[in-house]
Parts: sequence; structure tokens; C-alpha cells
Amino acid sequence: MSVETTTEATPFVVIRAEVRAVQRVSPNFVRVTFGGAALDDFATPGAVFDLRIKLIFPPASGVLPELDGRDGWYQAWLAVDEAERGSMRTYSIRDLRVTDAGTEVDVDFVLHLAPGLTGPASSWANQASPGDELIIAGPRRGHDWGGIEYAPGDATSVLLAGDETAAPAIARVLEDAPADLRGIAFIEVPDPADALPIAAPDGVQVCWLPRGDAPHGTLLLPTVLGHLGAAPTAEVTDVETENPVWETPTFSGLGEELDTSAPHADRYFWIAGESGVVTTLRRHLVKDVGIDRAQVAFMGYWRRGVAMKG
Repeated sequence: MSVETTTEATPFVVIRAEVRAVQRVSPNFVRVTFGGAALDDFATPGAVFDLRIKLIFPPASGVLPELDGRDGWYQAWLAVDEAERGSMRTYSIRDLRVTDAGTEVDVDFVLHLAPGLTGPASSWANQASPGDELIIAGPRRGHDWGGIEYAPGDATSVLLAGDETAAPAIARVLEDAPADLRGIAFIEVPDPADALPIAAPDGVQVCWLPRGDAPHGTLLLPTVLGHLGAAPTAEVTDVETENPVWETPTFSGLGEELDTSAPHADRYFWIAGESGVVTTLRRHLVKDVGIDRAQVAFMGYWRRGVAMKG
């Protein structure tokens, strides 16, 4: 059932999607498949990449808020009593399938279930079952919703790096990339069994880095820096900002002046995950390795010790 109550062709859809399947694909990932007629106008197959969408999880009552797909839906959601509006989180699409039977969307959830670490998304995904519903907000098929940061331009090679929260986006980027793409991807995960299949182009090497109980970045930092010939470091630093760092060739969350006309040259870097790890990599790559600012996208998907919202 769609949440939209207007026929106005907005560039986005706000829909109520139904859980069709739930699969524990590894020790720390659960894959939830959404379906329903409301998804038939959602997102554009083959152009997903690292697209960010919004998921609204039910409140304690289990009753999702009533929203429509008109401009101002987000403000309308904020206007709902906090106890009844549920929780909103940002996720990536792991897979989008369009067949004669309809559209299905897979979202991979990282399960943070330890006391004090879990949140509404992990809790919901851990207990989800077919027939459950949540609200998905994202692009209308054929429209630009924004939210895609992967933009290698004419770069001849790419380097992708991230922790488990970035793994679904990296996988989708590689599976939507042209077959002649060349490069390497480093993905740090908690457990060796979290290394899930990725149909990457033949010219892209995928390196999984299981860190066990060690802190985030323990393997990702020295591996990426060592690959680039920089001195490895174990020190993770962060900038004192309200939100995680978000720096792309066309946007600076730190307010830096950008030259958006600069080319990506021969390499393009896409790095996402815990904000402190991302910030540390950004500093070393730009300041120490000398990589041009226009060649890099560094995105803090979450921040250690901070409960993310929205």
C-alpha cells in the first residue's frame, strides 16, 4: 500500500513496503527483501550505486505514521508526536530487481545487538518477518533524488574502502559499474564469514578485512595507506563536528572552498564508514599522499559513541 495520497509526479516516493523475506546471510548481516505494488515506481534499475534512501521504522505501538508523497513529507513526519512517528534511518540498497512479477528491494542491515550498541534499525531487522511493514522514501523511477555520491567521471581506476556499514553500498557500486572498471575495494568486517559474494568487474580486486573484536579501522587504515605507499597509522582521529564528516568533490561538510571543475585524473577514491576512521584516511590521503581533493569522496556513515538519527 502506498503512503502517497496525491497524483502529483514528485521526484520521490514515500511508500509503505512489505517484508517479503528475511535472511541471515552472515553472522553480522541480515538481508530484508521488500515488495509490494507500491514499489513499482521506486528507484531506477542499473543506476543504484551508493544511493541513500530513508527508512522509517514503526514506533513501540507498531503503528506507522500516515504520510503522503508531497513536498513537505519530512516536515510532516517531524510534526508527528515523537512517541508515535517511529525512527528514521538512512540506508543503501543492496539489490533492486524488476521483473514481470513486480519490484523487489533488498536492504542489508548490520546487526549491532550488544547491550548499549543496538538501535531501532538493528532491533527491527533482528525481529523482522514476512508481512511486516515500514516506510521507504526514495527516488521515483527515472528521477534524480540525489543521494548518489559515487561519481568517478573519466577516472581509469577506483579505490573503494569502508567498514561493514559501507559494504552494501560498495557491493552495489561494483555490480552497477561498467564491466571494464579497474581498481580495488577494501572492506573491513567483524567476522570472516561476513565476506559476502560481490559480482565485481573482473578488473576490480575485492579484499575483505575481518578485524574480530578489534576497533573499527584497525585493519582498514594500515591496509589502505600501505596500498598507497603511505606510512600506516593506528591512530584514529575525528573532527569536532555535530555530524560525521562528509566531503565529496562537489560538497564540503567542513566548509572548504571547492574547485568543482577539477577532473578526477586517473584515480577516484570513495571511502565511507565510521567518521573517525574516514577522517583519518582523508587527512593522510589528501595531505600526506598528495591526492587531489577533486578525486576523493569521504563519507562518515556513523560516528563512534553517537546515536545517529535520520
